[in-house]
Amino acid sequence: MNIDKAAYSNIRRFLSNEMNVPSDAVRTEEMLNYFSFDYPNNNTDSLFRLESVITDCPWNPNNKLLLTKAFAPKINLENIPPSNLVFLIDVSGSMDQPNRLPLLQSAFKILTANLRNIDTISIVTYGGNVSIVLYPTSGAEKKTINAVIDSLSANGDTPGENAIKVAYQLAKGSYIKGGNNRVILATDGDFNVGQRTEKELEDLIVSYKELVISLTCLGVGMGNYKDSKLETLSKKGNGNFSYIDQVAEAEKILFREFTTTLFSVAKNTILNIAFNKEAVSAYRLIGFDNKRDAISDSSATLLGGEIGSGHVSIALFEIETTNTSAVDEIARIQLTYESTLNLTAKEQSMQLSNAYIPIHLLDSASRRTISIAAFAGLLRKSKFMKAYSYNDLLALANTSCNPLNTLENELLLLIQKADKFYNPSKRKKPRKE
Repeated sequence: MNIDKAAYSNIRRFLSNEMNVPSDAVRTEEMLNYFSFDYPNNNTDSLFRLESVITDCPWNPNNKLLLTKAFAPKINLENIPPSNLVFLIDVSGSMDQPNRLPLLQSAFKILTANLRNIDTISIVTYGGNVSIVLYPTSGAEKKTINAVIDSLSANGDTPGENAIKVAYQLAKGSYIKGGNNRVILATDGDFNVGQRTEKELEDLIVSYKELVISLTCLGVGMGNYKDSKLETLSKKGNGNFSYIDQVAEAEKILFREFTTTLFSVAKNTILNIAFNKEAVSAYRLIGFDNKRDAISDSSATLLGGEIGSGHVSIALFEIETTNTSAVDEIARIQLTYESTLNLTAKEQSMQLSNAYIPIHLLDSASRRTISIAAFAGLLRKSKFMKAYSYNDLLALANTSCNPLNTLENELLLLIQKADKFYNPSKRKKPRKE
């Protein structure tokens, strides 16, 4: 499990520019994470709170959906341990576009607004060469930090390998025991000098893992934006990954969701589910498509994800149920993780009851979750969605989205844009003179 949200904003960028959305860019779990704050989380306990519901499957009336939610412990900003953050900012020539370095400068100034006196900030840049432009500085020195951010300009090649080494060494030098130690890599994903392959970069990040310093990746830009590379690096660095396509997105990730993005309450988080074969004859996990190879590889070590404070993790399953409605237990969940709050390994379990709620009686947040999963399936041209159309999706989304809510209205508009883009006959024909 993870808190990555990059896929949704990246898809928004494609559709807003009337571009085809590559299937690999559609990561359903990240699209669900983007809207996870639809579920209010008041869990101030040190453990996760687990909930589940069974409902109708809109694209296959013969099946059902099982929606599970794991509410992470929520910590207020004032109670978060001190942070030691290293901003690692790509200032190479490819970043010299309005939607790249200038956008990142705005993003980091938004993040700086959240800093406290007890936090420590350093800034490393790479473009032509690697430079430490701000040595460890208190979060109280906001004017100094912002002045350095404003002074950045783009030029040169991309020595990403050396930059990562310098950033981690700087983080190590100002390490705070029991604190939130993290490198924040912000780039368009182009590493053209030094170690280039994903495997080499993965090995480099893993070699610093023992330092207990997390890695957050922020992606920007178009063209050579390396989505999969940044996702992989964040996983190997026990961190998370977001894509910033506009200033409003930076504000969402780094201000409103600051604690979720930058302070983890659990690491190596894995959710296991065991279905009761007396109640379920077949099941399909929706999303996590690019994790299937790792799961099927018996020689690979399956790593869990980082979960931020207050995050609501969603897992959605399409299930074929048996005719045995008398069975009380449909499945059992086991959640394992390493708590960063008390530095101990935790294991929680929950029995999922065979309780069904028709989809029209579900809360709007749950219907919206199902709409987003259906949207992802249509974008991926899933074989499971052949009998489902954008008209069907819009009908469902309209029952769950409030047009007066900016994000929810935007979701409706993106569905409509995708419908017109992938169904050209629906585009308005130009008037004849």
